[in-house]
Amino acid sequence: MPDLAPGHFRLLGFVSFALFFENYDFSLLTAALPFIAESLELSETDLGGFTGLIRLGALPAFLVVPFADRLGRRRVFLASVVALSLGTFFTGMSQNATHFVILQLFTRTFMLTAATIAFVMVSEELPAAHRGWGIGILGALSSLGHGFSAIIFAGVEYLPYGWRALYFLGALPILLLPSFRRGVPETRRFEARETGVSAAASGTFSGYVEPFRLLVQRFPGRAIGIALLGILTAASMGACYQFTAQFLLVHRGWEPGQYSLLVLTAGALGVLGNILAGRLGDQIGRRVVGCVFVGVFPFWAWGFFQTDGAFIVASWSLLVLSLTASTTILRAFATELFPTAYRGTSTGLQTVTETLGAAGGLALATVGMQAGLALTTVLPLVSLLAPLGVIVILTFPETRGRELESISE
Repeated sequence: MPDLAPGHFRLLGFVSFALFFENYDFSLLTAALPFIAESLELSETDLGGFTGLIRLGALPAFLVVPFADRLGRRRVFLASVVALSLGTFFTGMSQNATHFVILQLFTRTFMLTAATIAFVMVSEELPAAHRGWGIGILGALSSLGHGFSAIIFAGVEYLPYGWRALYFLGALPILLLPSFRRGVPETRRFEARETGVSAAASGTFSGYVEPFRLLVQRFPGRAIGIALLGILTAASMGACYQFTAQFLLVHRGWEPGQYSLLVLTAGALGVLGNILAGRLGDQIGRRVVGCVFVGVFPFWAWGFFQTDGAFIVASWSLLVLSLTASTTILRAFATELFPTAYRGTSTGLQTVTETLGAAGGLALATVGMQAGLALTTVLPLVSLLAPLGVIVILTFPETRGRELESISE
């Protein structure tokens, strides 16, 4: 266990608990997709476009996240937790596909905003030697929301209101808001920041876009790299993971309880992926760890979608391990490569590009299925986009063990 101050552990605990519910909501669309599709009368060929459109809900985060560079990390984070909780609750009341998409668009905006700012806060507060560990632990603890979702999902066929009841539980963080307000302080780096990004005092769109323009103008190579990496990895990993439950429940005939057991047992490797990538990133470097986990993702995707029996469990576990470890490294780069005044904006850029990438990957899957290819063929092909991200990672400077101020110089 790293030698950190009590305040560091307290911050990690509170933001991880808040993101626990963000991951809970995120996992519902994957686990309950077959039931949602049946209830809303959607065919399998519709699901790529349906889920891809929902993924675009993170695009408005492009306008929200930069406020963290102007109003403060804490204030925007807490507001986002409230908004995502309300959005999750009301999603359960959707009467048709249009209602569901609109409510999830709203929810995803604040899910991604909260997650983005949480990683910024941890990066700014923890010492350089343990920053990767902190980012990994944040991802690991918050990913337990997937496990909680799996436990509840096991009884989806017996719950009152079925899949809708899963979304109603998403309102719980609102009840805990007083605790979050006490436990989540403003970061010291934000309070001591230099004014690097001028606030868009006006409500015009150009005013909101200005922080991103300044980011690209000052750090063009790094900004473009973060954008490309977000697009490539999200297109590959996001599309494959989105259809895991659909594949198992529909194409392999699994029961909800079997899928839940898979998430709770083999899915533990996903939690390990966050911790492993964070620790190894601190010891041997972000670039090496990122290249390995991003590069091997297609092997596990092919193994999962092209096999049956026990190997499905092994390949799914390794797929999730690769996904979570890659995400940890990507979050580290997005927060470490830029100065404090731009850090919220840079992570917002990553959020937007990951959103576009995930939607693009799902669109490719839809086109492939509409052209007559099977789901089990299309998704392994889409997964081949991930290794292109290795080229991008190799263009970044190594950030291991360096103070944030020295990295951004």
